[in-house]
Amino acid sequence: MTDKDLEQAESRLSRRKLVKYAGIGATLAAASPVVGSTAAFADEEEERGKKPGDSRNRVWRAGDHHVHSEYSGEFDTSTNPPTFHKGADAVYPIVTNAIMAKNFGLTWAMCTDHGGPTHSKVNLEQAYPDLLLSRKLVPEVLQFWGMEFDTPSLDHHTLMIPRHEDEAKQLFELESRFAKFDAFPNDPGRDTEAKMIEFLKVARGMPLKPIVIAHHASRSAPGLGVYGQDTPREFRNGNNVAPDVYIGFEGAPGHQAGPLNGGARGGYGNYPTHGGFDQMTARVGGLWDSLLGEGRRWWITATSDSHVHWTRGGSDFWPGEYSKTHVLARQDYGDIMDGLRSGRIWVGTGDLIRSLDLTAGSQGQKAEMGETITVSRRSRRDVEIEIRFRPLDGVNAHGDRPQVRRVDLIVGKITGPSADVNADTNPTTKVVARFGPRDWRRQGAEYVIRHTLRDVEQDMYARVRGTSTDEMEPLADGLESPWDDLWFYSNPVFVRVR
Repeated sequence: MTDKDLEQAESRLSRRKLVKYAGIGATLAAASPVVGSTAAFADEEEERGKKPGDSRNRVWRAGDHHVHSEYSGEFDTSTNPPTFHKGADAVYPIVTNAIMAKNFGLTWAMCTDHGGPTHSKVNLEQAYPDLLLSRKLVPEVLQFWGMEFDTPSLDHHTLMIPRHEDEAKQLFELESRFAKFDAFPNDPGRDTEAKMIEFLKVARGMPLKPIVIAHHASRSAPGLGVYGQDTPREFRNGNNVAPDVYIGFEGAPGHQAGPLNGGARGGYGNYPTHGGFDQMTARVGGLWDSLLGEGRRWWITATSDSHVHWTRGGSDFWPGEYSKTHVLARQDYGDIMDGLRSGRIWVGTGDLIRSLDLTAGSQGQKAEMGETITVSRRSRRDVEIEIRFRPLDGVNAHGDRPQVRRVDLIVGKITGPSADVNADTNPTTKVVARFGPRDWRRQGAEYVIRHTLRDVEQDMYARVRGTSTDEMEPLADGLESPWDDLWFYSNPVFVRVR
């Protein structure tokens, strides 16, 4: 039997066999799949052959780049080398996560186990073969390889590896050389900002560049505008070194089901999230806007950080059950990564909406999320903003029919690099318009909002958020049900004045 024959045979495995391989939680997922298309396994190397800006067959594809499996375990360091035990921190097999991702409407996902002493070998020798099997068993979901990187001097980050023949070796090289806990005995010299910069320089020089995204960036922050492990300076320095690699942070962290078991959303036990979003994103004119106001292409995402489902005492939803990162892309690995790098991303919770498009237009030109439109100083400088969103037809994973109560248009000026590397505000950023149901018009399956920005005289960006609540700004979270507090956020579109 050829490899192709084997793949075709395995792709036809019965649901009963999927349950056998998946274990915990798979029965529900295998019983009610919702994604029907078969994934094309083009890798990033093949994608590079397509012309930049080739938008053919791109649609919004929901995914999750922060999902844990049983390979987030523990190490017995009384032995040399340390002995690894599966399932100590997260409990589900890789394929269980893939099946649940499929069940909740995701078409791409990523295995992100965090490390420990010699974890690079565990990833290479134990976890990666399971990922390969999972790809064959659940071909409808593009399953990226990578890890929750034990980042030098910072909190955890996604380390997303492009899909290619040597992806396992690429992760092994980066983890074994730079993950701060991989060395045995422990090496304090790995936990420095200089090591992080060295890591990013190596990553940017690779023929197939990985992606790095900060996780739960303010979870260790003791207050509003007071930061913990992750600081504005480190984000700027890292993005300066590798802007095509170090591209953003989680706007909405995982562990959103915490309140269902009496805990904090996101596990933010020091200073809370706001509407389920990290303060760095949720505060208008805050750190995210400060970075965008420098002209940085710095994006936000939303993830599950799934370890243990809340119904088993954990603080998590399944991948795609509550939070989704939507990328405008073809259903192949390379274009998903291109969409992430380019900012063709919007994020949402509770399936409040199904799609979101934001465009800026002027004098026959148009730019979408992540793109830039150029207007002339010598011509009319009005910029037309169009927002399109599609409501959920049906119910979400909680059985609700959520309704959008308001959409906000947020605009900020781009003033160039800040002299203060610790800056975390952009005082020019404002909510310039708020729209309710009377302000949008139905066109087919979508609602449309239009707004004109008059006499734009300076480089700027625009972004959008929406909510199911009546909160004018997202309030600090308590123990309310996350299903009653839903938000979506776009990434920005940019305007250049020349």
